[in-house]
Amino acid sequence: MKKFFARATLLMIAMLLFVPSFANASWDDPTKPGWDDEEARRGWIQNKIQHMSLEEKVGQLFMIHVYGQTPTDPSYEETNLRRNRGVKNFKEAIEKYHIGGIIYFNWTDNIGTPIDFGQVNALSNGLQDIAMEQRMPIPLMIATDQEGGVVARVTEPATVFPGNMALGATRSAEYARQSAEIMGLELKSLGINMDLAPVLDVNMNPDNPVIGVRSFSENPDLVAEMGAAQVTGYQNENVMATAKHFPGHGDTDVDSHYGLPIINHDLETLHEVDLKPFKAAIDAGIDAIMPAHIVVPALDDSGLPATLSKPILTDLLRKEMGFDGVIITDSLGMSGANVVPPDRVPVEAFIAGADILLNPPDVPLAYNAVLDAVKSGEISGKRLNESVFRILELKFKRGLFHDPKTPEDAIENIGQEGNLALADQMTEDSITLVKNDDVLPLDTEKDVLITGPSIGNPGMLADLLSKKGYSAAAYATGTSPTSTQIANAVQQAADKDTVIVTAYSANLNNAQQRFVKELMETGKEVVVASMRNPYDIIAFPDVHANVVTYGFRDVSVKALAKVIAGEVNPTGKLPVTIPDLYEYGHGLSY
Repeated sequence: MKKFFARATLLMIAMLLFVPSFANASWDDPTKPGWDDEEARRGWIQNKIQHMSLEEKVGQLFMIHVYGQTPTDPSYEETNLRRNRGVKNFKEAIEKYHIGGIIYFNWTDNIGTPIDFGQVNALSNGLQDIAMEQRMPIPLMIATDQEGGVVARVTEPATVFPGNMALGATRSAEYARQSAEIMGLELKSLGINMDLAPVLDVNMNPDNPVIGVRSFSENPDLVAEMGAAQVTGYQNENVMATAKHFPGHGDTDVDSHYGLPIINHDLETLHEVDLKPFKAAIDAGIDAIMPAHIVVPALDDSGLPATLSKPILTDLLRKEMGFDGVIITDSLGMSGANVVPPDRVPVEAFIAGADILLNPPDVPLAYNAVLDAVKSGEISGKRLNESVFRILELKFKRGLFHDPKTPEDAIENIGQEGNLALADQMTEDSITLVKNDDVLPLDTEKDVLITGPSIGNPGMLADLLSKKGYSAAAYATGTSPTSTQIANAVQQAADKDTVIVTAYSANLNNAQQRFVKELMETGKEVVVASMRNPYDIIAFPDVHANVVTYGFRDVSVKALAKVIAGEVNPTGKLPVTIPDLYEYGHGLSY
């Protein structure tokens, strides 16, 4: 017995000696913090897991949202209790459920509008303080969706990029890498260490309501090249990148937030198209992959979505494709995930091969369901430890055990002048002139009405053109213009020479299509500025001009104004085919 205790004491001393020291490492050290000795690193993580309780291990599997701007924000306790059923604030979620990750949204007010960078930085640091004060101190993954373009949680005065399809229109992998590095730097400055990006779906379907411009292209090789470049960019900044939505959400006309899409590609198409960008991301060292709530019969004929499919997550992604990083589900509150009872969704996703269970709508229910499954033996301790190891290893790899907090003055990295200028340049290079019947660039002598859905910023565009010497008026409508709004726009167009319509996915919106057609019947020059998907012109091919921005953010509106005025000669090339009208790679210049 004495020999046993002596050996145990020596082992403990040895482990303490092998714990890495980061006291002198700077926060922005470009080298990856941690040991070069993989065996020592693995041993340290395994030792930590051995000392974790079952409850602490299960907690590491969950990444949840919580309403509020501080760790104990009392203003949101009622909302949290109502919507998370027992979690009243961040602090309780960490202490009671040992949560391993948090996801920030604008609608949960973690990132307010307008953004207070100091508040977000303080929230992140406060959450890490609480996590590191627990019995088993383990830093948090803090994530958000910062894809750029239409999906961005951190916006002005941060650096805002035009989005993936706009980058695809430039054909520049260097732009893709630079944009991800800048977004990564700015996220890290807010204490956000994981980005649920890039989107690697190959958008092959003009009717896709959820991916569209979030994809780089319909060309799998371009998506693979641009996606791998973004993986490198994010992870150069020690921000965890997440490739989504495996095995590919690009060819569907159903939104998995509200339904269950089915991808009817055969195996050859899946491997040549959908899976190719994910393989490139794996080769680039991607940290995490997010499966989609989509059914893919060629990979699994059970009718289950990829989120709950062992053939897809374990057999294909883990074994065949060799991915050993973290698998994080898409939000478990989405309709596409709920094909089994609510208490079974997180259990089935974990059994299928997921490591992190994102955003269950009922946190206590989900947590206890997984905990009970482990206690009953349905989930083995070995399987649980495998996922906990991957999660802790990734946290270690990205420096969170080194120092999970972010200096307050790091927010000075956000919105730097040079980065803003680069974002402007990328956006200007992306603008694509699809059709032009000698209307653009617009003559300053012409009176202009700018109208369309308010999300397309007709008012901002009119202001910008007015400053450039145009007589420009604006009239904003809803996303689906009413008969009254259409009549008002037609009346206002009566004394104008040119009408510019800021369309927003008009190929999927009957009201916008009627709007444009009635404006064309006035006999005025009609220019459609497609402020999201490039497929709008399918619905009205006879418009006098069509220019595509691929996004509605201010950075895109500014670039559009320069193109309309002729200050920028458009050079973007379509990253997709416009069926029966324009080929992939089409793009006009002045």
